[in-house]
Amino acid sequence: MKLSQLQKFILKTSANGKSRTKRAVLLKYYDKQGKDVKPIDRPGILTKSIERLIDKGLMIGYGRRTPEKWFIDEVSLTQKGVKETKKLFGQQQSLPLGLRKKK
Repeated sequence: MKLSQLQKFILKTSANGKSRTKRAVLLKYYDKQGKDVKPIDRPGILTKSIERLIDKGLMIGYGRRTPEKWFIDEVSLTQKGVKETKKLFGQQQSLPLGLRKKK
């Protein structure tokens, strides 16, 4: 399954906690990454990523609904999301072994 870096961060952060993950914790992605995204655009991008993960069946969103739209406050992983996260972060990274020098 193809996921963006933000979606991978959301899955990894949600997998660390046993309960629901707050939206404010997920917004810290931009502080850590140093991405040049305007602060006003960050909540919208985060919302779209969460909604796409919900559509794929990897997450459950908790929040409130108005007649116009949903406001997602917290998220948690589904069983499918837990399996995908373990598969995603359980893969071993390949090393450039041909570049090592022997002393």
